[in-house]
Amino acid sequence: MTNPFDFVSPPIDQIGLIERTQKFSTRSIKNDSKVQALKLALSMIDLTTLEGKDTIGKVQQLCAKAKKPHDFMDVPTVAAVCVYPNMVRVAKQALSKSNIKVASVATAFPSGMSSLKVKKEDVRYAIEEGADEIDMVISRGKFLQGEYSYVFEEIATIKELCKEVSLKVILETGELGSLDNIRLASDIALHAGADFIKTSTGKISSAATMPITLCMLEAIRDYYKKTGLKIGMKPAGGISEAKLAIHYLVMVKETLGQDWLNNSKFRFGASRLANDLLMQLRKQETGFYQSSNYFSND
Repeated sequence: MTNPFDFVSPPIDQIGLIERTQKFSTRSIKNDSKVQALKLALSMIDLTTLEGKDTIGKVQQLCAKAKKPHDFMDVPTVAAVCVYPNMVRVAKQALSKSNIKVASVATAFPSGMSSLKVKKEDVRYAIEEGADEIDMVISRGKFLQGEYSYVFEEIATIKELCKEVSLKVILETGELGSLDNIRLASDIALHAGADFIKTSTGKISSAATMPITLCMLEAIRDYYKKTGLKIGMKPAGGISEAKLAIHYLVMVKETLGQDWLNNSKFRFGASRLANDLLMQLRKQETGFYQSSNYFSND
C-alpha cells in the first residue's frame, strides 16, 4: 500500500471527460450482441435492500429473485445480494446452494460518522455472520477537511480485516464536490487496498453518472498501468434503464478492456435495473414488451 502523499492525482478536464462519455452512447449494438449485453448486465447486479423496515421475509424474497430472476427465461443469476450486517446470516442461508455472493454495508453506513473502533466492530460482525463482500463508506468529512492520510489509513485498516473477503470502498461522489476530488478519493482508495471502488450509497439524490464513473474508471486504468493490479468498479444509484446499462458496458470495455467485463470486476448497484433488463430480454425473445406487473418490485 502506498501512502497517498507519495503520488499526485492528475487534474480532470471536465469538458473533455463529458465529451468522451457522450461518445459511448452512440455505439451501435446489433440484436445478438444486445441480448448478450443485457444478460451480462444482469449478471453484474448487486440486488440490494437497505431499509429500516427490512424483515427476514423481505430478504428471503430478494434472495429468491437473485437466484431465479425470471420464471420463463434462461437468464443468469445476479452477482450478489447486499444487506445490512444483521441480515447477512439470513441472506447466506437463503443463497446457500448458489454462487451468489452476500455483500454487507458497514463502517456506519451511510454517513460514516462514527469512530474507527465502531466501524471495525461493524465490519467484524458482518464477516462473522458470513459476508463475502464488505461495502464500506469513506469519511467524507475528513476528506473535505483535507485529512487525506486519515482516509487512507482508515481504508487500509478495514482492508486488514477483510483478508478473506472483497472490500468495496464507497466514495459517495455526490458529496465530494468536484471531479478532481473524486479522482483524488479514487486514488486514495486504490492505493489503500480497495478491491472495488464504488460511487454512491444510494441514500442521497446525487448518485452515479457516466462522467463520474469514467473519472473513476480512468483512475483504475492508471493504477493498473502502474501496479498491474486489476481493481473493480461499481456505479450505484440512478441506473435503472437497460439502454443506459449497455452504455456503461461500452464505456468499461473501451476504457479498461475485456478483462473488466465480468462480475468479478464490474458491478451495478441498481436493483431497479434488473426488471428493465428482464423486460428487454423478454422483448428480444417474444417480440413484445411484458407488463411491469409481471415482475416483482424487489
